[in-house]
Amino acid sequence: MARLADSLALPLRERNNLLLSAGYAPVHPERDLADPALAPALEALDHILTGHLPYPAIVVDRIGTVIAANSAFAVLTEGVDPALLGPRTNTMRLALHPGGLAPRIRNFSQWARHVIEALREELRRSPDDRLAALHAELSGYVPDPGPHADTVLGFAVPMELTTLTRGTLRLMTTLAVFATASDVTIAELKLEAFLPADRATADALTAGQ
Repeated sequence: MARLADSLALPLRERNNLLLSAGYAPVHPERDLADPALAPALEALDHILTGHLPYPAIVVDRIGTVIAANSAFAVLTEGVDPALLGPRTNTMRLALHPGGLAPRIRNFSQWARHVIEALREELRRSPDDRLAALHAELSGYVPDPGPHADTVLGFAVPMELTTLTRGTLRLMTTLAVFATASDVTIAELKLEAFLPADRATADALTAGQ
C-alpha cells in the first residue's frame, strides 16, 4: 500500500485515506497547529517570514487560510474590507473578492484566472468540500476572459497591484513547502512570498522599511 501511494505521489492526507479504505490505520498524524510538537516547525516558518522582509510573505493552509504573515503583508491589504481580514482570512478570497484586492489589481482578469486554475488543480489532486465551495464562490467573481493582452515576465505571471502608499507594485509569487514533513498539518502548509518583478517595485517596498 505504501509503495502504491509513493508511485501515485499522493499527499499525506490521501495516503491516510487510502490506508483507511483498505482497513489499515493511518500512519501520518494530523496535529492541531497549537500542538507543542509543531512548535519548531512554526518557529522556522516565522524566521522565514521575517527573512523575506521587506517583501510580503504569508503562510497558508490547504484551503488558503492565512496562518501567519510578516509585517510587509499589510501593504497588500490596505483599504481592504475589514470583514475579509482577521483570524480566518482566506488569501484567495482576499485576492478576488470585490471588497478585497480585486479593484486594485490592474490585470485582474489574468490574475484571477491564475488563482482559479491553481485552486482547480488543488481540488483535482485532493478533493475537499471546503475547496469545492470556495471554488464555486470565487468563480462568481471572475469575469469572462474575453480578448486581452497577457502580461507575463516570460517565466511568471505578475500581479500588478495599485497600493495606497507605494504606487503600483508588480509582484510575482513563489511557494515553499516542508518537503520532508510527516505530519499532515505541516505537509499542507505553504509559504507564499510576493517578490518584486521589477526594480521599481523592489525600491518601493524597500523604501517603506
